[in-house]
Amino acid sequence: MPASDVEIRAAAPVDAEAIAWCLAAAFECYRSAYTPAAFADTVPNRNGVALRIQEMHVLAATNLGKVVGTISATIGRDHGHLRGMAVHPECQGTGVATKLLAAIENWLRSQGCRHVALDTTEPLISAMKFYEKHGYRRSGKTADFFGMPLIEYVKTI
Repeated sequence: MPASDVEIRAAAPVDAEAIAWCLAAAFECYRSAYTPAAFADTVPNRNGVALRIQEMHVLAATNLGKVVGTISATIGRDHGHLRGMAVHPECQGTGVATKLLAAIENWLRSQGCRHVALDTTEPLISAMKFYEKHGYRRSGKTADFFGMPLIEYVKTI
């Protein structure tokens, strides 16, 4: 499935279950590398995703009406913060992630953001490489994420 067959749109409350399913599918292979609390926070259930949709700008990548990817963002004064990026394993490597990242960065720019940050964990080596390829750099800040190191990445947009 080429990324050109994927539509990126704002998520609606009705998408919560499908987004939760996508997050679970994308992160299942990392479950054993996460603490239980970190995994639960990274992979919220339908109710947790519904709350994200209320509190954040959440995008859904869809193909033939099926959610195949997602990303969320919040906005501070002049900066955005990304959270919850995932692409279903069947669609990884097809350009969906690049399309999602570009869409959320464009939205952040339209909201007046000039900087964006995101946090990731050590097991997500391929995600770190992906973000670095798209201009994100480690800030040098790390935090505790339910017993795991959380690594901050930043980018000027």
